[in-house]
Amino acid sequence: MGELTAGVNWMAVGISAILSFGLGALWFSPMMFGEKWAAGVGIEIGGESTQPKAALILQFLGTCLLAWLIGIAAASDALMLASLITLTISVLMIASGLFGGNSRYAAIAEGVFPIAMFLIMMLCHAVL
Repeated sequence: MGELTAGVNWMAVGISAILSFGLGALWFSPMMFGEKWAAGVGIEIGGESTQPKAALILQFLGTCLLAWLIGIAAASDALMLASLITLTISVLMIASGLFGGNSRYAAIAEGVFPIAMFLIMMLCHAVL
């Protein structure tokens, strides 16, 4: 278990997880990619009361896990491995979206988002 916690900058992990989760609210909003993404997955963008709570909880958990992974990579000087893992996640998400019948736009919007989170997380670790 020590390799999962040794040298991890927990402040950077926490801040980057919160910032990345917040980016998701903006990313999938009408201000950025939300309207065309929603049309591409066959949903309507509504108010907060219509947000699927289980999906939001799982998204936050996944964001925290990715931030932790980046923290381990930063502490272990394994940032190229973390980059490869993030790229793998992105490609698999795009493929999943296309298999699920989402539009190409929606699949790419979902798949590129982990790369944006990765960049925020890397920046937080570099600054903090």
